[in-house]
Amino acid sequence: MCCIKLMFLLDQSVQFLAINCYNKHRRKMVDWAPILIGLLMFILLSPGLLFQIPGNVKHVEFGSFTTNGRAIIVHTLIFFGIFTILILARTKMADWGPVVIAVVLFVLLTPGLLFQIPGRGRLVEFGNMQTSGASIVVHAIIYFGLLTIFLIAIGVHIYAG
Repeated sequence: MCCIKLMFLLDQSVQFLAINCYNKHRRKMVDWAPILIGLLMFILLSPGLLFQIPGNVKHVEFGSFTTNGRAIIVHTLIFFGIFTILILARTKMADWGPVVIAVVLFVLLTPGLLFQIPGRGRLVEFGNMQTSGASIVVHAIIYFGLLTIFLIAIGVHIYAG
């Protein structure tokens, strides 16, 4: 009788450990979702790469590799809307940390707004409102690194409500 109880307790503890390990592994994989989605959207919504709304000459420009303040605001609002829907729709608790960090980094690291690495004539150019494929790749790597640090290493969470 004692052996049966011990086997039952061991079986229950093994099941608990297996479920707990599964949940921890699943949680860690889910933590990378905002980073990968943010990185993909940072590249696709960089003003001047695929499109720019509003453009410098037309309402919509495609592949112009230039930008302006209004286009950065419009692209940031598009980024915010899509990112918020994708990230907050997956959970019941509204963790605004990934959204806030991703949007702030999107604005600060948009090539040409504050700086551009590599620049057109120099290694670093400040406030030139220009972009290039190479600068989008470099800024995307910086974006990925900073977003990973803030969301995975530091673990920034902002809960509303």
